[in-house]
Amino acid sequence: MKEHQAKHALTVAIRTVLWGGSILVNGSLFAASDNTENLQQNSEQLPTITVTAANSDTLTTEETGLYTAKATTASTGLALSLKETPQLVSVITRQQMEDQNLTQLTDVVTQAAGLTINQGGNIGSDNTPIYARGQSVDNYLLDGVKLLNSYSSIFQSQDTALFDRIEIVRGANGLMTGAGSASASINMVRKKPLQNFKASVSASAGSWDTYRTDIDVSSPLNQSGSLRGRAVLAYQDGDSYIDRYAEERKVAYGVLEADLTDRTKASFGISHQQIDITGIARGGLPSYYKDGSLINWSRSDSAAADWTYSDRSTTGYFADIEHKFNDNWKLKGTISRTETSSDEVVGYAYSSGIDKQTGAGALIYATRWDYEPTQNLFNLTLNGSFNLFNQTHDVVVGTTYTKSDNQRPTYSGWNNGMSWDGNLGNIFTWDGHNPTRPETMIDGWYSGDDSSRSIFGAVRLKPSDKAAIILGTRVEDWKRVTKNHDNATNTTETTSRKETGEVIPYIGLTYDLTEQWTTYASYTSIFSPQDRKTVSGDYLDPLIGNSTELGIKGEFFDNQLNIGAAIYQTKEDNKAIAVDGVFAPDGSQAYRAESGTESRGFELEATGKLTELWQVSGSFTRNLSKDNKDNAINTNIPNNTAKIFTTYTLPYFDKALTVGGSLRWQSDIYSDVTRPINTRFTQDSYTIVDLMARYKINENLLVNLNVNNLFNEKYHLATTNSYYGAPTNFNVGVRYSW
Repeated sequence: MKEHQAKHALTVAIRTVLWGGSILVNGSLFAASDNTENLQQNSEQLPTITVTAANSDTLTTEETGLYTAKATTASTGLALSLKETPQLVSVITRQQMEDQNLTQLTDVVTQAAGLTINQGGNIGSDNTPIYARGQSVDNYLLDGVKLLNSYSSIFQSQDTALFDRIEIVRGANGLMTGAGSASASINMVRKKPLQNFKASVSASAGSWDTYRTDIDVSSPLNQSGSLRGRAVLAYQDGDSYIDRYAEERKVAYGVLEADLTDRTKASFGISHQQIDITGIARGGLPSYYKDGSLINWSRSDSAAADWTYSDRSTTGYFADIEHKFNDNWKLKGTISRTETSSDEVVGYAYSSGIDKQTGAGALIYATRWDYEPTQNLFNLTLNGSFNLFNQTHDVVVGTTYTKSDNQRPTYSGWNNGMSWDGNLGNIFTWDGHNPTRPETMIDGWYSGDDSSRSIFGAVRLKPSDKAAIILGTRVEDWKRVTKNHDNATNTTETTSRKETGEVIPYIGLTYDLTEQWTTYASYTSIFSPQDRKTVSGDYLDPLIGNSTELGIKGEFFDNQLNIGAAIYQTKEDNKAIAVDGVFAPDGSQAYRAESGTESRGFELEATGKLTELWQVSGSFTRNLSKDNKDNAINTNIPNNTAKIFTTYTLPYFDKALTVGGSLRWQSDIYSDVTRPINTRFTQDSYTIVDLMARYKINENLLVNLNVNNLFNEKYHLATTNSYYGAPTNFNVGVRYSW
């Protein structure tokens, strides 16, 4: 067995290098980076204008070794410290991702304050929504630029190898994202070329024959250092604790950055990710016997047929140019194109009740999804600041244009239009092979075209040394045209939706109580066209509402420890509420609209260094969501969550050994179900404990160990079916840097 594992690990490493080499040969390993710059102030050139612009040294988290960031632009577009930002912002840094072995976005979400995943199926399916503050998260950004939200589930499996940090703004963030809910926005910030040469190679092995290799190289490409490049490769291959599930992942990323003049910088690049999965299940196994009693499955039992698969790839092309007119003002333009391809054959067990004696009563629901959406984007932003009444005030203005297109065939599914028997027989002896894969026939086609145009601006006024007022707004035009063609009738149904001149205001106030403590308040409106469908297949009307937040923040030890606490209230109309166990005609989850809903709660968070040797990333959040009749809604997500990850570097062994652990607790969740009988499916509160250790052998070489779910807790990840969290598992890795 050990010999097999060693050979497998070597194969993974070799395939990574060979695959990466082929990418390099074909010239497709470059990607753009975020070119924001260090917070500086310079009042020498102009008597009334002073620049405040962020520099990569301030925003970048790699090589800091911290679990916190010193500044962010994620909330307002202005480069502000976390304490100066009038919303709670969590930053999962490069160091935390490495220490906890967070290799995909959902791993990060699991550790982030206030975020939960209602995972009713494999990650990346449409049955794994992410929630924050009682709302589903649908805003994903890359280097501050919003991505397609029509296929938000695709981003959940995004590999983290190419990211410096993940920034999460909780609450409404319409100033930066335009349309969106009051949940959270997730900004994935890519690594950038470094001024000096740096390289690392890492390899790891974990439970269920999971092997991974990463290569990361950054270097100046000429003697002066005016041309710099960075390349990242990752390859992962492995099985799962769930039978029949296996995944292969390939990642390539690169960026070229050039100083065209002393004041002009440009970058260009490409990123690519390919994920191939077999044994996928959009849902877990049926939860109930016919008499309404709960089935206790093994965590390894799979709902997926053995002929199911998911092949997904995403390629992004990026280019930007940044010009500093002087030391005070800068203009940045960005263009990007994202191409996604996904082919999935779906087949999983579904039932409203299983016979205890015979195991009968389950069917295979089968269909195919095949789509290739593209997104083109242009963004132009002007940043600067000015002096007025002996105070420095910051400003940002910009415009964004986005267009996305998707045309795909539609297939008969869910046993409709198929001369195929989906009965799988005795589910307790089922091996996933029978019934054999049906012929999913094309019965039409679908096309969807989205476009949005927006202008935005924000100004941070300083009426005094201690007070700041942030006023901002975004004005957005949005349009969607969809066409559904039915081959049988040779008819095409066209639907057009648009919103024009939608104004999304933002107001933020901060006041410094002391040098360390700042209070704040913020208000913003909510507007979000929805992709959720009703049981009849109609789209829900746009979500509208407003969100208010009050809080206090602390900053200590030269920005190496950040503390925040907030209370918030969100009021919404047309809120999407999932209808448990009910699907839209295309097989996606069905929703209903609820008006007059309200979410309120509070959040506590602390990240960074407590002492020179002790770090922490901890949070507690509480949210209550109710409808207009004061009934609880979204009870399938926890009201309370607590997460803490901490590490301590022992003062012995030349401080080479770091040990740590994490604790994740959530309160109970439940869903009221009607099949096979009226009952309540409850997952009680539970706690997951993980451990880690890192040993630095010398300046170049380190080894790390992660043990997850130390006490082997068994728990459901959702209350719609029986899909369980992973049992105890481990990962051991080695990294060589120079």
